[in-house]
Amino acid sequence: MSLSLEAGLSSRSIRRSAFKSVKELETAIYRYLEHHNENLKSFNWSATADTIIKKVNRGEQALKSEH
Repeated sequence: MSLSLEAGLSSRSIRRSAFKSVKELETAIYRYLEHHNENLKSFNWSATADTIIKKVNRGEQALKSEH
């Protein structure tokens, strides 16, 4: 199976494809990574550190409590 960037190589196409060999799968993964790295989008945190810590603490308490 030949996956090209022009055909819209995506993680979905890798998951749904059948590969004849490990080498063929590796090639498709490396093509995907090259394409992905050329079109990076920055990630913007929307939560503050305090909000994240509070959620972690709340989750920890929930795991420690008996249900």
